[in-house]
Amino acid sequence: MGAGHGHRLHYHGHSRVHRAPAHLKLLALVGFMLVVVATPREWYAAFALYAALLLGVAVMSGVPLGYLLKRLVIETPFVLFALLVPFVATGPQVEVLGVSVSEPGLLAAWGLLVKGTLGVLASLTLAATTEPDQILRGLERLRMPELIVQIMGFMIRYLDVVTAELGRMTTAMRSRGYDPRSPRHWPVLARALGALFIRSYERGERVHLAMLSRGYTGTLPRVEEP
Repeated sequence: MGAGHGHRLHYHGHSRVHRAPAHLKLLALVGFMLVVVATPREWYAAFALYAALLLGVAVMSGVPLGYLLKRLVIETPFVLFALLVPFVATGPQVEVLGVSVSEPGLLAAWGLLVKGTLGVLASLTLAATTEPDQILRGLERLRMPELIVQIMGFMIRYLDVVTAELGRMTTAMRSRGYDPRSPRHWPVLARALGALFIRSYERGERVHLAMLSRGYTGTLPRVEEP
C-alpha cells in the first residue's frame, strides 16, 4: 500500500519528452488547449497544424500511435453527441451522403469533434510520458493548493485498489450464477456497487486513522528530485 504505483496509461520510455519537467508539460498542455478552444471552427488549416504538432510530439516521445489511438475510446460519448448535433440543430439544410442535415449543426459537430479529439489526444500524450507522481510534483511547483494535490494523489494510488476489489466482487457474483451483463441481474450489480462504496469509504477512514497515528498533520513528506 505504501509503495509507488505506476499508471496503466503511462508508457515507459527515456525520450526528451519523458525527461521534460512535469510542470512545463502541464503548462504546455493548458496553453495548447486554450489555443485550440479559442480557434474558430472555420480555420481548418489551423487544426491540421495542431494535429501535426501532436503527431510530432508523439513521434519524438516514442509512444506508438496505436497505444494512444486505442485509448481514445474514452471520447466515445462526445463522438456520439457530435454525430447527433447535425440532426437536431436548426438552420439551413445541406445533404451529406443523401441525408439532409443542418449546416450550422454540421459545423458545430465538426468543432466539437476536432477540439475534443485534440484535447483528449494531448492529455493522453501527457499521461503516457509522465508518471503520476511527477504530475503531482509538477502541480505543487505550479502552486496548486496542497490539499487538492493530496486528494489527487490518494485518488490515483487507490483507484487500482478499488478496481481490484470490484473485480473480486464480480468474480464472486459470477461464481454464484449472477452475470452483471444481463439486465435481469442489474439490481444485484447496483447493490454490489453500493457495497463497494461502503467498503471504499471504510477503507478511507482506516487509512486516515493510520496516517494520524503516524504523525500526519495535513502535509505529506516531500520526496526530493534526484
